[in-house]
Formats: sequence, structure tokens, C-alpha cells
Amino acid sequence: MANELIQHKLAILPDQPGCYLMKDRQETVIYVGKAKVLKNRVRSYFTGSHDAKTQRLVGEIVDFEYIVTNSEKEALILELNLIKKHDPKYNIMLKDDKTYPYLKITNERHPKLIITRQVKRDKGKYFGPYPNAYAASATKKLLDRLYPLRKCHTMPDRACLYYHMGQCLAPCVKPVEKDTYREMIDDISRFLNGGFREVKQDLVEKMSEAAENLEFERAKEYRDQISHIETVMEKQKMTMNDFTNRDVFGYAIDKGWMCVQVFFVRQGKLIERDVSLFPLYRDPQEEFMTFLGQFYEQSNHVKPNEILLPEGEDADLVREWLDMRVLIPQRGKKKDLVALAKKNAEIAIKEKFQLLERQEERTVGACAELGEAMNIETPLRIEAFDNSHIQGADAVSAMVAFVDGKPSKKDYRKYKTRSASKPDDYAAMREVIRRRYTRVLRDNLPLPDLIVIDGGKGQMESAREIIEDELGLSIPIAGLAKDAKHQTSQLLYGNPVEVVPLKRTSEAFYLLQRIQDEVHRFVITFHRQLRGKNSIQSALDGLQGVGPKRKQQLLKHFGSVKRIKEASIDELKEAGMPEGLSQTIYQHFQNETLSTE
Repeated sequence: MANELIQHKLAILPDQPGCYLMKDRQETVIYVGKAKVLKNRVRSYFTGSHDAKTQRLVGEIVDFEYIVTNSEKEALILELNLIKKHDPKYNIMLKDDKTYPYLKITNERHPKLIITRQVKRDKGKYFGPYPNAYAASATKKLLDRLYPLRKCHTMPDRACLYYHMGQCLAPCVKPVEKDTYREMIDDISRFLNGGFREVKQDLVEKMSEAAENLEFERAKEYRDQISHIETVMEKQKMTMNDFTNRDVFGYAIDKGWMCVQVFFVRQGKLIERDVSLFPLYRDPQEEFMTFLGQFYEQSNHVKPNEILLPEGEDADLVREWLDMRVLIPQRGKKKDLVALAKKNAEIAIKEKFQLLERQEERTVGACAELGEAMNIETPLRIEAFDNSHIQGADAVSAMVAFVDGKPSKKDYRKYKTRSASKPDDYAAMREVIRRRYTRVLRDNLPLPDLIVIDGGKGQMESAREIIEDELGLSIPIAGLAKDAKHQTSQLLYGNPVEVVPLKRTSEAFYLLQRIQDEVHRFVITFHRQLRGKNSIQSALDGLQGVGPKRKQQLLKHFGSVKRIKEASIDELKEAGMPEGLSQTIYQHFQNETLSTE
């Protein structure tokens, strides 16, 4: 049920297009959407029944704001900008983990042909995408044989092997006219845009001419080049015969999820596909429009000659917005391609849905289960703390953050305890909790929904002293106790502290195990790093001429303090130490050995 503030805002929503921003109790934007009619779209979230996934989104909304636009196109552009700015956790976010290789002719005085996964607006010529790095590499090797563009990254002072192999014009030592490059670039562009058969035919004629003139070595070179073209460019079955570069879109909906498949057709061949699967919170056509915008505007995909969309989409809006040829095919091979993309989307969403359900149970579902067991609001942001030291030495602490049941490594923090006396775990916990949440309040960072302490009642009480008594915050604090085998055993919570009844086979318990294991791993790794650093510092302290840089240089060369102590003078010199200093270090450790015998 919407709160009173939301009810008042819903009553005055305008009957116009625009964007809306949903906020949680931390005033963080968690969802951005667009609408033809703001009044109808925003109200729909707070009326009627929804699936569990949408209920979870709505359950987190405590406020919203909206921006009115003049048209649906303006709303679409604004929505993409707002998503990019706020990075809302419930929106589709097309990350760059699905980039494809492209061939690029650089925009330089002496251009190069390179393979890249980043498409930039740098006036270079891009071709692709290619199915994988091997396909791009094979095509590049073929073109290197045919067209002698520059190969080196920096210009050398003499001709290299590529020049002697006939694969470079050696601009480092010979002048090359711009027209020569322009002709090669035009030929490469024509080749990659489907004109490789013309190049092949030209090579066939040259091979025949060379054979007639008894130039058998040259004829063999032409034959090998023809063979490479046939191997690289003609091994796929043609799907279209017009050689047009196009992207084909199809999507499917099932159980509140959407799967979009994109077929990349290049030079008449279906060479690759992109599969995106994400939760659906609004009308499928609106979500698909957002996907299209992110696909081309924010994911650096090169726009093809045309795109094919399924029936029912607004081709005119997409055409105006993306400034490209957009078709909704009604018959023939193009319609068959769209149908094939949709069929693959339907298959993919059925195959992956069970895995996604399982992932939801292990993450956000586990958070909800934990909140119910503790009788608190669903802890979607959990911060956990642990200490580490050896007999009070090198005392450190660490914090890990889990957001929506998954590690948020950008929020992890390490602490060297300063004010606490080293053997005192309780004092160390008070210091770290104070430092963490003083910083959170000062920098207006998001507060956690739950603080987890790797320890028992004493450490929980130490954290509570700072959180409640000193900082005046109201954040649930839980402790994790371990059994004799050092495994997660019990969840402690409340005042007075009690054991929270959690089944060991529950997803909430598994989540706590992952949190405890992760914070322990993180703090131990930090402690070992610090201990290793301190050991070399203490071993070499007091030696004149051995500063921080030389200490690190020695450790990098030998790998351990033990090997430094055992090194000879010659070995120390090989590590970059001057002869006099090598003798000083060697003698220092020899004296140390004698004094301990």
C-alpha cells in the first residue's frame, strides 16, 4: 500500500509524457521509467496485483519524482540519460561484458588495420562485429596479405620483416602518397562490405597471367591468397543475397521476464547473436524501446545499414530517434529472420528461467527470508566486519558489503586499528565502527539495513555502543557465532541477545555463511599483505641506503625476506643494489645470524 506522500503525488500527476524516478528509503533512485501518459503509468505501480518481483520493487518505493517532456521521443532520450546517471538497480543495464571484436582502419597519416572491442568516435573505419576473436584475427591476417598497411604501433627507424614479406610499404624509410593509402582503404572497405568476390576474381586473373608468363612463384602466392579468401570468407552459408549489414531483433515474454535476441547479419551472413535476459516491470514495448536505446547509444554497437523489428513496434519513432533505416518486414526472408530471432528468444527464456529463479532465491529471496526471521525490514544492504591479528601484532579490521544478496566489492573497506590497544578486539571493533559510520554520515553514503559482526555478544555490544549511544543511529546489529570446526553456527540478535532460529538448509543461512566466509577471507588477505610488508621493513630497518623503494625492489626480486637473508653479494648486485650496499646488506644479515647462534 502506498504511503500518504505517494498518495498525494499520485492524485496530481499530469496527463502528459515524461519520465519518473522511483526512490527508496535512502532516497536512492532505484528505477527510472518513461511514459506516454505519466498519470496512467505511475499509478499502475500502486494499483492492482503484481508478481513477486514487481511487488519487491514497489515495496521499496517510498517516494518518486517526475519530469514532463514535450514528446515520447524526448522522454525516451531523457530516460536513457537518467539511467546512465543514476544506475538504478532495477533497470536494464547493458554492461560492456558482451563486446564483440571489430576490424578498424585507424585515422592516421599512415593508417593501420587493427582488431578492437571499443568503438569510438575517432573518424576511424569500423567493420563487424565478428563472431569471435578468431574470426576477426583470421580476416585481419588475410587482409594483411592483400593490402600492405603499416603494422607497427610506433614508427621504427628501419624497415622491418613485414616490408620484406611484402605486407608493409615501409613508411618509416620511404615516402608513401596519401592516394596510395586511400586506394587501399577503399579496397579494404569494399572487401569487408561484401566485395571479396571481386577481389578473388581479380586474383584469379592475376594468377593465370603469372602462370602464362612462367612466374610460378608469384602464381603460387596468388593461389594461396585465393585459398585464404575461400577459407575465411566463404565457409558460411549465405542467409541473404543483398550483402546488406543488418541487425535483426526479436523478443519473448514469460513470467515477468523479457529475453531479447539480436542477430548480426554481415555481408549477407548471420555471424553472431546477442542474448539479453532481464526482469520486466512495465509494458514490453516500452521496455524494448529502452533496450534499443541502450544497445546503440550506450553499448557502443556500430549501427548497421538497417535494423529489422518485430510487428507492433513503432518503426517511425525508432527511425527518427536512431537516424537509420528501420523495417518491420511483412513477408519473405526478412520476416523469417525476425521470426527466428523471436523463436530463439522463447527457447532461451525457458532454458534460463529456472536458473534465474534459483539465483533470485539465493540473493534477494535470501535477504527477504533473513528479514522475516529477524523481524526487521528486508536487509538489502548488509555490511559485515571482522578483526585479525597475531598475538596483538599487526591488528587490522575489514568490512565487506552485500547488496541484494551479492558482494559489492567496490564498497569493501580495510582498516588498520590505531587508537585501540592491539590485543583488545572490543576496542578495535568500537574504533572501526566509529570510523566507518562517521564517514558514512559525513559523506552522505547509504546506511546499511543490517550490520553483521563476526563475533559474539561482547563485540555486538561494542558496535551497539557506537551505533546507538554515540552516533544516534538505529541499525539492526547481528552477530555470527562459529562452532568448534570454525563453521557458521548461530545468528545472534536482539537486546537481550538471543539466537535467531534459522534452518541450516535455508537460503538465509547460506547467505550468512557466504558473508562470514567473505569478510574472513578479506581481512586475512589484508593481514597477510600487511605482515609481509612489515616483515621486510623490520628486517632492513636501520640500514643506511635502504629506503622504501629498495626494500620493495629486493622483495620483488627475491620473493621473500628469507631469501634476501640468504643472498650472496653477487645475488644482491643482480637485484640492482650497488656493490657497497650489497656488501653492507650481506654483512648485516651475517652478523644477525651469528648473534642468534
